[in-house]
Amino acid sequence: MLNEAGIDRVYLACSPTDLRKSIDGLAVLVRERFQLNPFTSCLFVFCNRQRDKLHPPV
Repeated sequence: MLNEAGIDRVYLACSPTDLRKSIDGLAVLVRERFQLNPFTSCLFVFCNRQRDKLHPPV
């Protein structure tokens, strides 16, 4: 299913992330914390502090 969507890789951010951040705030996190381009064909998934919720900003 991910290949049909054109997604090459999935990155899971294991460190706690404030899931209230907007798409722009999460893009800044991807660029600064992981030194990756948020506009590539990759899926970035974030988790909350308790690590019981995931947020793929699509």
